[in-house]
Amino acid sequence: MENREQILAAIRELMVEMFELNPDDITPEARLYEDLDFDSIDAVDMIVRLKEMTGKAVKPEDFKSARTIGDVVEAVYRMIHSPL
Repeated sequence: MENREQILAAIRELMVEMFELNPDDITPEARLYEDLDFDSIDAVDMIVRLKEMTGKAVKPEDFKSARTIGDVVEAVYRMIHSPL
């Protein structure tokens, strides 16, 4: 997962597998809570899986402001490309 397109594809695959969502609904503009019916438990589950996928420590505060799939992609991109 080097670029945003690869991150989006990985997140789409993860969300289809974990939450049985339609892959066509998982777009950068899709709102997590309103469009995809996410809740806080789903968000925690997704953060745990993202940590497993990336091998990086996930800071929950990095995802607190995420409202859309695009926000999650950007947070993962920053996390992967951070020096620490």
